[in-house]
Amino acid sequence: MSVSYRQPGVVLTDRRFTVPLDHSAPDGRTIELYAREVVASDKEGQDLPWLVYLQGGPGFGANRFVGRDTAWLGRALTDYRVLLLDQRGTGASTPANRQTLPLVGGPAEQADHLTLFRADSIVRDCEAIRPRVTGGAPWTVLGQSFGGFCAVAYLSLAPEGLATALITGGLPSLDAHADDVYRAAYPRIARKVAAHYARYPQDVERARRIADHLLAHDVVLPNGYRLTVEAFQSLGAMLGSGDGSHRLHYLLEDAFVRTPAGTELSDAFQEQAQALLSYAGHPLYALVHEAIYGQDERPTNWSAERVRAEFPRFDAAKALAGDEPLMFTGESVHPWMFDCDPALRPLRETAELLAARTDWTPLYDPDRLAANEVPVAAAVYHDDMYVDTAHALTTARAIRGLRTWVTDEFEHDGVRVGGPRVLDRLLALARDEA
Repeated sequence: MSVSYRQPGVVLTDRRFTVPLDHSAPDGRTIELYAREVVASDKEGQDLPWLVYLQGGPGFGANRFVGRDTAWLGRALTDYRVLLLDQRGTGASTPANRQTLPLVGGPAEQADHLTLFRADSIVRDCEAIRPRVTGGAPWTVLGQSFGGFCAVAYLSLAPEGLATALITGGLPSLDAHADDVYRAAYPRIARKVAAHYARYPQDVERARRIADHLLAHDVVLPNGYRLTVEAFQSLGAMLGSGDGSHRLHYLLEDAFVRTPAGTELSDAFQEQAQALLSYAGHPLYALVHEAIYGQDERPTNWSAERVRAEFPRFDAAKALAGDEPLMFTGESVHPWMFDCDPALRPLRETAELLAARTDWTPLYDPDRLAANEVPVAAAVYHDDMYVDTAHALTTARAIRGLRTWVTDEFEHDGVRVGGPRVLDRLLALARDEA
């Protein structure tokens, strides 16, 4: 039964749906999807078109907004009734994590299960619930980051379900292997790190000092996370967001405290670091992150870790042995994470099996995209750390009728920081009004 309630300026309704785990076996096992319907209070009784929001990730539930005027939501509610969908395995949808996956079986069964948590299954979930939400009418999809990957899969698999597709920082390469993705990523990350050190030159020595300490000490964070040098470097994922450089700076500036036993990493630093590093709230991100690039018989085989070896500047030990600045890393998943993070340790063998798989199926249909008739608009961020701009623009040219807004005003989280403006611009482009 749906439950409705109110926040300032909005009426919210909890919606739950039962869908097949495997849409090719509709009579088999099922899972539950959760979605939150949002409508402006003054339009509660109106017959409005629908917009379904697909969050970035993979592995994150939809935003938990409070009230109307948050990020892009207020602008969307001017025209739409919004559905904030927790994609399968995330948020309040049937979870997939270290606590629940043993219900499926051992690591082999878990790996098979998780192959059904990619963009193609998410699109089929949307199509399964759309008639129950809209009465059969097509809806608009807004896809952020990985949600944009899902939107491109939607245009490939079920364009009849879409009235419009809006994509923010999420145009995937249609044919790149994960190795290609990371070979393009590491130079972008290096540029972001260089820009951070240019802004905060004092952080060069601070980062080296922390890394030196981690090489000499076995540091276990309060939640049981083992903080290695590589884990510390991965905090550079923050550099892909609009305020990330500033947040990283504040994290580094008071990292140490004097104690009777000598200098140690402060409790405050450790508390912040574990919140940033833990995958307890979004384990699917670590488990299927490289699988979102699998489209043929080639395994992903821990691509980010292998490709990193091609860029020796990211080797912390070499940097510290000389006088080079420590290089942070970005949005990537590595096998050591499944040793460091207590939320991932029980899933190490499952992750290894996923990395070795050779039976990935295509997620995108180039021929169908080339004949696309759905209005599509995409925000492409000029030097996006998470999604390669060159890959994104190549895909934009491959989708018939897609209109791009290429901007350096925002980073990857532009829809959060400048939501109303970003959404307004995309709607104008999609409607051919810009």
